[in-house]
Amino acid sequence: MEKESKQQAAISIFERYLTVWVLLCMEIGVMIGQFIPWIPDVLSRFEYYQVSIPTAILIWIMIFPMMLKIDFSSIVDATKKPKGLLLTTTINWAVKPFTMFLIASFFFLFVFNGFIEEGLAREYIAGAVLLGAAPCTAMVFVWSKLTNGDPAYTLVQVSINDIIILVLFAPIVALLLGVGNVVVPWNTLILSTILFVVVPLVLGIVVRKLVVSKKGETYFEKNFISKFDRVTMIGLLLTLIIIFSFQGERIVQNPIHILLISIPLILQTFIIFGVTYFGAYACRLPYNIAAPSAMIGASNFFELSVAVAISLFGLNSGATLATVVGVLVEVPIMLLLVKIANRTQKWFDFK
Repeated sequence: MEKESKQQAAISIFERYLTVWVLLCMEIGVMIGQFIPWIPDVLSRFEYYQVSIPTAILIWIMIFPMMLKIDFSSIVDATKKPKGLLLTTTINWAVKPFTMFLIASFFFLFVFNGFIEEGLAREYIAGAVLLGAAPCTAMVFVWSKLTNGDPAYTLVQVSINDIIILVLFAPIVALLLGVGNVVVPWNTLILSTILFVVVPLVLGIVVRKLVVSKKGETYFEKNFISKFDRVTMIGLLLTLIIIFSFQGERIVQNPIHILLISIPLILQTFIIFGVTYFGAYACRLPYNIAAPSAMIGASNFFELSVAVAISLFGLNSGATLATVVGVLVEVPIMLLLVKIANRTQKWFDFK
């Protein structure tokens, strides 16, 4: 009981009830789309290379604080415990994007064939691929803390992931979407990667170095980063409202699609968690590395996925809706996996 209360204290009210906030944003956005349609009409005029400028600003506000947490100087410590890092990296980049594509294709093109027309189904697959190709870089710090993970090693794993995203995200997305017969505008994909990964990452490194050099590491970790918490929350909620204002007609006409989209996403999350967790057990990793390793693979960098989906396919696309459903289901599923991990901690008491 005491352990659960400590865990609840470790996760903010916003993070704990993220699914509730997403549902509220869905309702507000749908109502705007239905009763104040001029708002999405006006927003749709501000685009550059298919990138919605107002939404891009909000998403940038969400992503930048996460990049501030990345300390690339800590990557040298990874050489001391290479097995966990190798396991996480392999699952995240050689397994996860491809299993997501296969699972999503199976459900949307075959299992749900009578419920979703093929063109829309392929858009949903595209959104799922964007989620699968972007391993978590932010919320994983919460999941690691809730499972008593090694914070330093979690930071290293996330830092390595961010470097790999720079190189592999665009090629993997292009490859899988091409296999799925989805046209990929390369200019927009590259622009999205630069806009939502490279720029905030570089700026985050610069700001981190400046603040640490002037105020020290403790001030940066305890005071400076926390100033962005509410900004991030507001950015996420406003982005979701805008997205749902464009998606209102589709949701009203096909509310069952939200449930159908969530099924393969949830299945993928459990599969990747299981593969990574049992892989960590087979490698005889300590629990404080095994648990966050599994959490990183299972969860998604949904902020990046949403941003790229909007850029590639538009605010009213099926791909964007699929990535937002990923936001909707992630927190309750990840909290369940946290409980599973904590209850199986004794498995890792190797002698």
